[in-house]
Amino acid sequence: MNGFLPYGRQTIEEDDIAAVTAALTSDMLTTGPRVAAFEAAFMAATGADQAVVCSSGTAALHLAMLALGLGPSDTAVVPSVTFVATANAARYVGAQVIFADVDPDTGLMGPDHLEAALARAGDAQPRAALPVHLNGQPCDMAAIAAVAARHGLALVEDACHALGGRVANHPVGDVHFSALTMFSLHPVKAIAMGEGGVLTTNDRALAATLRRQRNHGLERSPEGFVNVEMAFDADGRANPWYYELPAPGFNYRASDVLCALGQSQLGKLDRFLSRRRAIAALYDVLLAPLAPVLRPVPRVAWGESGWHLYPVLINFAAAGTTRGALMRALAAKKVGTQVHYIPVHRQPYYRAMAPDLELPGAEAYYARCLSLPFYPTMTDDDVRRVVAALARHLLS
Repeated sequence: MNGFLPYGRQTIEEDDIAAVTAALTSDMLTTGPRVAAFEAAFMAATGADQAVVCSSGTAALHLAMLALGLGPSDTAVVPSVTFVATANAARYVGAQVIFADVDPDTGLMGPDHLEAALARAGDAQPRAALPVHLNGQPCDMAAIAAVAARHGLALVEDACHALGGRVANHPVGDVHFSALTMFSLHPVKAIAMGEGGVLTTNDRALAATLRRQRNHGLERSPEGFVNVEMAFDADGRANPWYYELPAPGFNYRASDVLCALGQSQLGKLDRFLSRRRAIAALYDVLLAPLAPVLRPVPRVAWGESGWHLYPVLINFAAAGTTRGALMRALAAKKVGTQVHYIPVHRQPYYRAMAPDLELPGAEAYYARCLSLPFYPTMTDDDVRRVVAALARHLLS
């Protein structure tokens, strides 16, 4: 009996379980040596000078806004085709959000979309922009960085989908084009940490701020102490129990247990990506006869995908069906699908702020996109099952 094929699924193996078990039986379960070890491994994997792990991708986005000092007087540009967390992070610090349109076929914000969003901002000139690497494909960061430089924007790459990808011959996460890059290690992503997020940067001062903010805002470095009489003994040595609170932060720490899983998974990234590429290549071949009703999302020329999702664009009217009807029919055949994403500018909270905003690229992408089952443990026969189910309902 063939089982249900979800759109995404984690790959947990025996050595992952052993790594977690070892952490559970160690002396430290929360912030211990495995946190620093995972951060070091992540730096090696991405080429960044600094990596800061935290409790979730959303926490990473919030920490990025805090570290850049955004507040109620500031504005950030966010592409509308993303998960709501990208925009919400700016709102967490009180900043306003200007939504950018995206390419109707890839869903990616480009330099022209960023320029158009900046023109709409009027007097509220943004301080930051958050390009989103969608489905695994990177934005054209060289071109976006050029726009950002002209306008004095700090860039934060939302790379939740793109670990293992490359842009302009740079690994996503080496922070060549931006101030910060953030990743999610949710179970359906390239590697799983349960819940977890990572920020990379080449700015050590930013990294220090991120580490302080993820731990309640506490300062534990003697160099940063202000209350000298409390902080140091008569010999000038820092008191071993001492800490200070320059400003409140958050409890966004990651545990040793989850970092053990993350480090174990990170060692498999190349293998996981290799299998994802092979599955994508098979989909490409098997789906070709369904054109022009169905086409895979086109591949960008300026980078290599991290292959988080396998999305297709479907002309539902030409197929004589609706997306909802197709998704229900596929689910009945044990094929799971998902939509990534509802344009955030259409969400009621943000619609109330900009009721007349029209973003045709985002609308066109949303109207046609559908994510098919895609994860490393899929077999070739699983892929054939998915394509056969699609063909049955789109070509009948």
